[in-house]
Amino acid sequence: MKKLSTLLFLLMLTIGVLAACGEQKEQVKDKSNGNSSKTEETAFPVTIKDALDNDITIKEKPEKIVSLIPSNTEIAFALGLGDEIVGVSNFDNYPKEVSTKEKIGDLNVNIEKVISLQPNLVLAHASTDLGEGLQQLKDSGLTVLVVNDAQTFDQVFDSIAMIGKATGATKEADDLIKDMQTKLAEIKDKAAKISEKKKVLVEVSGAPDIFTTGKNTFMDDMISIINAENIANDQEGWIKIDEEAMITRNPDVIITTYGFYDDKAVENVLSRVGWENVNAIKNKQVIDVDSDRVTRSGPRIVEGVEELAKAVYPEVFK
Repeated sequence: MKKLSTLLFLLMLTIGVLAACGEQKEQVKDKSNGNSSKTEETAFPVTIKDALDNDITIKEKPEKIVSLIPSNTEIAFALGLGDEIVGVSNFDNYPKEVSTKEKIGDLNVNIEKVISLQPNLVLAHASTDLGEGLQQLKDSGLTVLVVNDAQTFDQVFDSIAMIGKATGATKEADDLIKDMQTKLAEIKDKAAKISEKKKVLVEVSGAPDIFTTGKNTFMDDMISIINAENIANDQEGWIKIDEEAMITRNPDVIITTYGFYDDKAVENVLSRVGWENVNAIKNKQVIDVDSDRVTRSGPRIVEGVEELAKAVYPEVFK
């Protein structure tokens, strides 16, 4: 069962696992999904270029929305669209209101269920291959917007701006982005004062198949933001670690992100044979963080940075 949970979690990571407004006054003139510093209100119909480079026209402000992935759902709720959301994935767990929404499947989307909910807008995601299901949704007359698979903070802001524009919540999206940018800047400013960087190893799954996060990942970006060193930064993406190499690199802090399915995650790392002389083990600096906050490319990703900062530099981020 643990092996199955680990594989499922890693699969969720690979997919990324991983807003109502008032009257619409100003016609959106461009078709890009980028973030703009100037707030615009969406007038419908509106055309948006989605992650598949398709121009998607949304004729009216959506009243019923189905979200196929948790990050899209969290963005929609943060934009005030909770009442409009009628369907979410089986993986959705935040905010608590999602528990009352219809479930439309996991990695295998129940296309028939989505169609039966008769949404005005389906929020899909570039990380999820719907296969023939995408065309089936379109053939059923549904408007499907494929949101970009964000790998950087700027791309998260783009995702928020896209969903805001598609739902008539451009002001809410703009406010949310500015708030996230402000909080992120505050964390960076505080981290910049740290003179002695700590070496960090992040574990996204435990033994025997220990996976970590290399460069060009959100977690690596977060570690850099808090002015720490990712000891797996010489590799790319999500990789299975070489235990001997990690022991030699001697991390000061070990972060685990799988405590949600392994309540002994920290205990197991602290008792790992052969790691006794690693600084993080000797000093009991093994901390589990909320996986959703540090892996989902949505509004809570900045909270994830702050949680990571508190775990690595508790004396600075109190």
